[in-house]
Amino acid sequence: MPDRPTILVLGGTGEARALASDLAGDARYRIVSSLAGRTAAPLLPDGAVRRGGFGGVEGLAAYLCDEEVALVVDATHPFAARMSENAAAACSELGLPLVRLERPPWRAGPGDDWRMVADAREAARAIPAGARVLLTVGGGEIAPFLERGDVAFVARMIEPPASPVPAHCEILLARPPFTISGETALMRERAIGMLVTKNSGGAATAAKLEAARGLGVPVLMIARPQKPPAPSAETVAEMLALIDRTLG
Repeated sequence: MPDRPTILVLGGTGEARALASDLAGDARYRIVSSLAGRTAAPLLPDGAVRRGGFGGVEGLAAYLCDEEVALVVDATHPFAARMSENAAAACSELGLPLVRLERPPWRAGPGDDWRMVADAREAARAIPAGARVLLTVGGGEIAPFLERGDVAFVARMIEPPASPVPAHCEILLARPPFTISGETALMRERAIGMLVTKNSGGAATAAKLEAARGLGVPVLMIARPQKPPAPSAETVAEMLALIDRTLG
């Protein structure tokens, strides 16, 4: 048995890194952060880190047993539904506690022109012909949009997509956080008439929504997928308290 409980943080988000930093300095716990490995040069959290997939529910359950994990913290991206489902299934199978750290979603306010859509394919179908679109859905969900040869895209992502993109799509590589002034300038320079984004939430990428509001640019907002229920927290401080209650 380890001399202190092992906490596995399923990470890849800014909140996960902040949580790992706090937990790494807490002598009561052993902390391991897991990154999916989709980003070649991710920002690494404090403490021990493992990279790459587990091999589905069976592989994750085996890892949790081998490492004698006492608690799993799902701090993955709000759109990482498959990992959350696997974590819930593996923890249920083993009788391990699972908690979730997830930032609140963005909500439309006065002056916003949002249309909610269920997924990337619905968003791609909803774009008017001839539109110039700022697309911020990441490389993994760009494919349905590239089928729209009648739309011009500026697709922003952290790393280039694995496959070449057609001429009607400009790839813009950038890492958040972004500023309102910078987002406003980008939309003006590229003559953007529509923003397509996922409801990721958080402050690091919210400036595009402020810029869209100021410029009167409509937004196609992709709704978050449903995840299995779990005790949840929206902030790192709330999660630290939840961990103490769970393992206390």
